[in-house]
Amino acid sequence: MTDSKYNMKYFPVFLNLAGRSCLVVGGGSMALNKTRLLLKAGAVVHVFASEIDPEFYQELTARDGSSADDPEKNLLIIIEARFEPEKISQFDLIVAASGDPELDLQVAQAANRAGRPVNVVDRTDLCTFIMPAIIHRGDVIVGISTSGASPVLARNIRAQIESILPARLEVLGAFARSFRQAVKATFAWDDRKRFWERFFDGPIASDVLAGREAQAREKMVSLINRTDPHPARQGLVHIVGAGPGDPDLLTLRAVQVMRDADVVLYDKLIGPRILDYVRRDAKRIYVGKTRAHHSRTQSEINALLVHHAKAGRRVVRLKGGDPFVFGRGGEELEAVRSQGIEVEVVPGVTAATGCAAAAQIPLTHRDHANAVTFVTGHGLEGEPDLDWEALARRGQTLVIYMGASNAGLIAQKLIAHGLDGETPMAIIENGTLPEQKTVTGPLVALYDLMHDNAIAGPAMLVIGDVAALGAQQAGQFHGSQRRIA
Repeated sequence: MTDSKYNMKYFPVFLNLAGRSCLVVGGGSMALNKTRLLLKAGAVVHVFASEIDPEFYQELTARDGSSADDPEKNLLIIIEARFEPEKISQFDLIVAASGDPELDLQVAQAANRAGRPVNVVDRTDLCTFIMPAIIHRGDVIVGISTSGASPVLARNIRAQIESILPARLEVLGAFARSFRQAVKATFAWDDRKRFWERFFDGPIASDVLAGREAQAREKMVSLINRTDPHPARQGLVHIVGAGPGDPDLLTLRAVQVMRDADVVLYDKLIGPRILDYVRRDAKRIYVGKTRAHHSRTQSEINALLVHHAKAGRRVVRLKGGDPFVFGRGGEELEAVRSQGIEVEVVPGVTAATGCAAAAQIPLTHRDHANAVTFVTGHGLEGEPDLDWEALARRGQTLVIYMGASNAGLIAQKLIAHGLDGETPMAIIENGTLPEQKTVTGPLVALYDLMHDNAIAGPAMLVIGDVAALGAQQAGQFHGSQRRIA
């Protein structure tokens, strides 16, 4: 016999309760919770209790905005009287939630005698079925159970699952259902299975999840009407912003596409904790770039994206920060689209906002900065070609990406074009990561601060009066008369 520890204590099933008579014994909060679930399933719910909490009436019989023909209202019957166990056979499913141990036991015993399934709240020893933690997204229903051992654990697992499910999953399920008969009439069983696998893994489902339902419907009709029963699988590319480094700052959409990817091309700024979200069997290709050293040229990266997508693979181009903020995501978008390949851009928390938040520096402030400007501190030939006069104006925040190698030059140019050398400045290295280092001081000391604090990793420069705000909270900012190199 199989070891009992590997056996299921409860067998998971989904019951059709539409129009079925269900009994809830109890009029308090526990009974209210169970009644809500049964009403959502379309059951006709009879609630028996010698005393009904006002909350019960308020929510289920006098809900704001509900109409007289509200279907859930018409499926609810409240009887303010103590339930008589001999009436148990009238109901198809029973829930004992009175909070009275003696009454709940009587209800359970009567249900067992009548051969009716019964759930007794907080008494798994009396239950013939238990209610799982539920995720409900239209036709998609997920039930999570710990066999009654820990309902709180089940709720925590539910929260984790919900965090990775697409927000429009309900729409995707309804979309697929609307084409089910057409697909069934067109394809044989084996072909039908492959068709739906291609659909859910391909660009049409991505269009639905992204809100492009009309576009998806046109593609779906074309796909069904194709004469080839085994068309090549369509590949697609997701250009994904992975945020400033902390995996907790990944967007839900980013996590979803990473877990579905066949191939992932990733940058130097993508740490191993972020790559942990990638499917284990996905092919990973490092295409990172550092100053004066590129593991792949941009043309080679573009070619890889196109190659793998044309081979029918789901490709993720994973980039630090946001792909459209100094990430060359626009170039990759153009290269992929020019080949007729479906592409989706998933925005990320840009490094500027993520690092500033981690250093508690507001980029705008009513008293200090009414504008913020993002620039790169590294040009094609090394030295940035910027409008220094415009950047040296007061009353704004200047955020400089990739400015570490040109720190001295940046400070020199800004001061030469009129920005006060005592303007507050912050250097944020490895922002949002555990090894984050934040150094603050006046602009005139930028070069010395970079050198003295051995700033070597990815660093963001924040220049402006707001830089002093985060430093003052930590008691760090002090003026300096040191001069730039």
